[in-house]
Amino acid sequence: MTSLYNDVLYESYIISYGNKVVTASEAASKISNGSRIFIGSGCGEPQQLIHAMVRDENLQDIMIYQMLSYTLAKYFPEPHFFKRFSIKLFFVTIPMQQAALEGKIDYIPTYLSQIPNFFRNNLITIDTALIQISPPDRFGVASLGVSVDVTLEAIKHAKTIIAQVNPRMPRTHGDGFIHVNDIDYLVPFEEELLINSPDSIDETISSRIAQYVKELVDDGSTLQVGYGYLPYTLLRYFDDKNDLGIHTHMISDEFISLFEKGVINNKKKNFMTGRAVATFCMGSRIAYDYIDNNIQFYFGTADFVNTPAIIGRNDNFVSIISGLEVDLTGQVCSDSVGRQFFSGTGDQVNFIRGANLSKGGISIIAIPSTAVNDKNEMISRIVPTLRNGAGVGTLRSDVNFVVTEYGIAQLKGKSIYQRVIELTQIAHPDFREELIDAAKKNRYIFKDQMPLPAEDLIFLEAYKSRIKLGSGKIMSVRPLLPSDEIAYRNFFYSLKQETVFLRFFHSITIFSRKMAQEHWANMDYRNFISLVGRVRNKANNEIMAIGTYAEFEPQWAEVAFVVREDFQGQGIAGYLLKELEKIAIKNGYKGFYAMVLSENESMIHVFKKHYPEIKISMAGEEIELRMPFERTIRS
Repeated sequence: MTSLYNDVLYESYIISYGNKVVTASEAASKISNGSRIFIGSGCGEPQQLIHAMVRDENLQDIMIYQMLSYTLAKYFPEPHFFKRFSIKLFFVTIPMQQAALEGKIDYIPTYLSQIPNFFRNNLITIDTALIQISPPDRFGVASLGVSVDVTLEAIKHAKTIIAQVNPRMPRTHGDGFIHVNDIDYLVPFEEELLINSPDSIDETISSRIAQYVKELVDDGSTLQVGYGYLPYTLLRYFDDKNDLGIHTHMISDEFISLFEKGVINNKKKNFMTGRAVATFCMGSRIAYDYIDNNIQFYFGTADFVNTPAIIGRNDNFVSIISGLEVDLTGQVCSDSVGRQFFSGTGDQVNFIRGANLSKGGISIIAIPSTAVNDKNEMISRIVPTLRNGAGVGTLRSDVNFVVTEYGIAQLKGKSIYQRVIELTQIAHPDFREELIDAAKKNRYIFKDQMPLPAEDLIFLEAYKSRIKLGSGKIMSVRPLLPSDEIAYRNFFYSLKQETVFLRFFHSITIFSRKMAQEHWANMDYRNFISLVGRVRNKANNEIMAIGTYAEFEPQWAEVAFVVREDFQGQGIAGYLLKELEKIAIKNGYKGFYAMVLSENESMIHVFKKHYPEIKISMAGEEIELRMPFERTIRS
């Protein structure tokens, strides 16, 4: 905006509000030396007030508290800045990272939802609050716009409130209203709000992570998307979801297209139905214009929106957040790399615990499997132990799912041994062997643990499928993985001995760790592969069927199935047979071979039904079957 325009704006406010109206420099002169200043957060920063405060060389020994800080970083190179100002941040933004590393600013680790209590209880005393508001309405009520979060409580307890009135600040609905009578000084000044453009992430990696995350998000879920470039990037891949709701801490541009397409409509929310709930907004004019006076949005305080008991009132709540690294026991570091602070504690744990309180709720830690260090070397984000000095942002007991571009690790309810396998399985293939070796040294796993496949198994995604069974239950099918060891053994012990005998031709009463490991360790998913059928039983997916083929002779593979007794007679073996055939054809096989006991009439019937050209011969009490693919009649 031109200086002339702002002069006219200034004069118009004097007519309405008289002596409350001052220039930015006049407002800065109202601040006393030694003052404790709160500055509005993120894209709600009152930039003009910040500039005027710093430029007023009479101001000395000023202590500044801020949640998300950007504008101040422009002044860090000035020689006397840190002699005049002491910066205390609740979150270390990217422009602040170098100063934090150099020890020039102070970081206060805390949950954002606790900050309002610091002001209420005088743990932090505020002399002056510098905020930015929308133009007051005809009743004198203005809005905090994009920054309600902790700002509302700060101004309630500040001795002096100075507000930049910016016509470009959207007027948002919710808790963030303030009357001009409660403001000491008004500074009319129009300028564009700060723009938040998250760093991009490799599209291949983000699309693969999104593919796995979407598997865990059902239509009708209510989402929280954590602060950071990756979680918001994932939203770009959610176009095929339906009836999503929002209860989150931050609205960004990535949400807006989903609102416009009707993907997000908040209709299925059981708590605050029809409203997208958040505490602040950081984006561009795309988001600012969309939320302006939009009743679909409710901007509340951090101590309301980010409280687990409130979050948990949303059924089917899904928290999608990120981190810097995860250790093999499930501890997540989110605010530092070693001793170097990179962000903040935020309310990651609150949303995870809120998801745990939610009926049908889950939480997801989504991270790329690798990063590049300051030596330009690729390093693993899944590590044996967190680095020295790293803060534990999320406890191992709170973590549910961890997702990388290599798959999904489910940690909730799992032992340390199981967590090691789950997390190593989704680590970058180049680091899996050393992670297993480190886990053995740390005594997290058994010394005889076999190495996991050091291969990118993304091609296995094509082998996944789902089918609705005659019982109405949904069976998901995917290849057997090392992390299935416990579930696989539980499946075996759930079978009757008669079923085991029909599959293996002799009685087996023990299915040891070694046997289970040898099964998956020998699989290459091309010449030897097992598909498992899983059905959800409350929060657990139980294996209730397994189908396997293994190369028998060139271009022929031996096939076998086991279906748990309570799921037999629902076409499961036939379905697995067709899925295995697709994989076998892709890998160059021309037919299946099977040996079946003559009394296993149901299995013989399945083979005859699907392979009319079947060739049958007797071998004692066993029946030998050859089933060519070429002329198979497919349904």
